[in-house]
Amino acid sequence: MLVWINGPFGGGKTQTAHELHRRLPGSVLSDPEVAGFGLHRMMPPRLRGDFQDLSAWRQGVFEVLDLVLGKQDGPVIVPMTLVEPMYFEEIVGRLRERGHDVRHFALLAERETVLRRLSERGIVHSVRRKGVPPKRESFAVSKLDLCLERLGRAEFGEHLHTDRLTVAEVADRIAASAGLTLEPNTDSALRGFVRRKWTSVKHIRFD
Repeated sequence: MLVWINGPFGGGKTQTAHELHRRLPGSVLSDPEVAGFGLHRMMPPRLRGDFQDLSAWRQGVFEVLDLVLGKQDGPVIVPMTLVEPMYFEEIVGRLRERGHDVRHFALLAERETVLRRLSERGIVHSVRRKGVPPKRESFAVSKLDLCLERLGRAEFGEHLHTDRLTVAEVADRIAASAGLTLEPNTDSALRGFVRRKWTSVKHIRFD
């Protein structure tokens, strides 16, 4: 099974994916963003646009996930914002056509909720980068309305509204919908907070 966690930038995809991976023995975390930044590193900065527009990225993500799903016994967890319907069909649609069990979840929230999360994430990133403005957070804000509008459409179901849910609760709901059994969440409030902050720090990009 592939569990694709979609949502706006700053919507909680990465945190949810890591929570699922942590509590789901035998699962694999596969992040398509890694391939995108790899392609960017092959190009001069002036040519770096949205890597999702590169057919090499879309084809590569499809091929890798198709391979992993064919060899991996446990669930494959993919956190990735994908809001272009044609690109969605090119990857998710083709994987389903290949016979893979793909469960797609769009994490949605009110605009104010996502902006607050981005602000909190930006503080962590700017401290790590010694006051450098968090460019990724600015990009996320510029794409927020488009993401929320697109992902609210029926073709991007299943929708999960996360405004009043913790990361652990979001993971619980995804697992229940997908028929997966998670290990109990034994984190205290403090340990969960530290774990989420550490996950944010690990995913700072300097590209």
